Amino acid sequence: MTVSLFARTVVAVAAVAALVGGCSAAPSSAPTARTTQAAAPAVDNDLESDYKTVIRNVLPSVVQIEASNSLGSGIVYDAQGHVVTNAHVVGGENAFKVTVATGEAALGAKLVSSYPEQDLAVIKLDSVPDGLKPARFGDISKVEVGQIVLAMGSPLGLSSSVTQGIVSATGRTVSEGRAGGGTGATIANMVQTSAAINPGNSGGALVNLDGEVIGIPTLAATDPELGGSAAPGIGFAIPVSMVRTVADQIVKSGRVTDSGRAALNITGRTFLDDEYRPAGVAVVEVPADGAAAKAGIRPGDVITKVDDSEITTLTSLAEALAGRGPGERVTVTYVRAGATRTAAVTLGEI
Repeated sequence: MTVSLFARTVVAVAAVAALVGGCSAAPSSAPTARTTQAAAPAVDNDLESDYKTVIRNVLPSVVQIEASNSLGSGIVYDAQGHVVTNAHVVGGENAFKVTVATGEAALGAKLVSSYPEQDLAVIKLDSVPDGLKPARFGDISKVEVGQIVLAMGSPLGLSSSVTQGIVSATGRTVSEGRAGGGTGATIANMVQTSAAINPGNSGGALVNLDGEVIGIPTLAATDPELGGSAAPGIGFAIPVSMVRTVADQIVKSGRVTDSGRAALNITGRTFLDDEYRPAGVAVVEVPADGAAAKAGIRPGDVITKVDDSEITTLTSLAEALAGRGPGERVTVTYVRAGATRTAAVTLGEI
């Protein structure tokens, strides 16, 4: 599966058109009895009311972020003007224009810190406008498949846009590419959603019907058979637990001080077999005080498995470690001088 980043790389305003369809009811087939069928309501009034309440409460916390050649979204993190977004939205820039949902003039903002390893970043408004409303953040452990969610952001430059869907899956591990400004991050425990995610939605809010942010929309699957276009209804959001972990550290310390991400502490490259197919990760460097070195892994070894996960590329190795934490023990299978060996490794930290 491939994924697309959803910061918009060209700032533009799109024109949209809506198609409205209708249907007609078939006549009754009973000739001797007169029946009356009440028209079904177009929507459930209670659900519609819930939608309106959530949108009214959350949209003031969602902003549009404009860099020199990209556009994305962000979430107001606190009353001091911190805004959390995706690292690929800020790119390598330090200054931004931020437009809040109330439609006021764009505000200046500066980068506090970016953490590409998790595709998250925090920026800070140069001045805090009256009425700036921090978002409310939910509990990822309470997110369930089938739960109704709304995605809010600035798709195609259309600020304060809302789409709806459900949580399609939880616990997804997804790797993003480096094309189009991507960070190459491998992100664990992502929330998969059917809510439409389009260019410009990156960094915005995925919220539940209690008005709580449960994730940051970041990626969408792409279908090679559609020429690399986004696959409808398959989007991914960084879970709120990771958003808060990273943002809290950046706000407090100006950087991420504790990644919580496991590592073998090696430098490696994808190993190709005799038929030029990816067949493992060749170890290039092993720091003496790292996890792999302590377990006896050396330069020249080729890692082929972590526990039961087959390792064929650097990406597959990152995915195998993404759901792990520093201090966890894994069994690493590797090949040295043609012989297959195993090592018990206590994982280190990125």
